[in-house]
Amino acid sequence: MERAATAPDRVLVLCTANQCRSPLAGLLLRRAVEQRGLRVEVLTAGLGEPGRPATPPTVEAAEHLGLDLRDHQSRKVDRDLLAGADLVLGMERLHVREAVVLEPPVWRRAFTLREAVRRAEAEGPRSRAEPLRVWCSHLSAGRDRMSLMGSSTEDDVRDPTSDWSVDHATTASDLAELVERLVICAWPA
Repeated sequence: MERAATAPDRVLVLCTANQCRSPLAGLLLRRAVEQRGLRVEVLTAGLGEPGRPATPPTVEAAEHLGLDLRDHQSRKVDRDLLAGADLVLGMERLHVREAVVLEPPVWRRAFTLREAVRRAEAEGPRSRAEPLRVWCSHLSAGRDRMSLMGSSTEDDVRDPTSDWSVDHATTASDLAELVERLVICAWPA
């Protein structure tokens, strides 16, 4: 699905249930681009059932960052969401793998958030004239699909709803830093 040149950039943020990491990262990204006056549509989805609220600890962590997730309802990722996204950001390699299985052409523009930041900082900021999808294909250069296998402390944002070694506040802080670093590269001033 090719998007019109005048359309806003569209970013899809994925996690497992769309109740913790992806809604929080999505809201952080939405706030960051809005504060800069950028035309970016931010959507979130997950691999699980739709229609569920953000977890109470996630709502609380969001409130500490000045964000409101009280009305959030989870959405299940589908091919249309993936095809329409210029950039897909998973919280774990698992999410990127699932996205690529569901919509194979998304491979060149789907990354874990940590991988996207790492590659963006190595690649350098996107030029204003360069479409986001094109910049993502540059970020994707040299990637091997096998690099998505397994989990990785280098690539994955740990899930505080299932990993008791990390708390929601720490995850929120990590996501805020990663989102800010990504915005600096993907939408430079």
